[in-house]
Amino acid sequence: MAILEIMSPLPGVFYRRPSPDSPAFKEDGESVAAADVIGLVEVMKSFHEVHAGIGGANIKFLVDDGDAVMAGQALAEVEA
Repeated sequence: MAILEIMSPLPGVFYRRPSPDSPAFKEDGESVAAADVIGLVEVMKSFHEVHAGIGGANIKFLVDDGDAVMAGQALAEVEA
């Protein structure tokens, strides 16, 4: 099985949930489809959805909720 990375499309702050009191879009260990939203990147008070872009099993997040990220930084790994 190959391990593929999901990259941040933009620099900003990564959030794993749509709001502080909501559940996470995806939890570690869940499977994902290419169209699934795995988080949000906030840039100057504008929120951009991050889609998995790949389907697979056992997503593992490499950054925490609220972490600053750079464009092209790996956010998560997926077994494809």
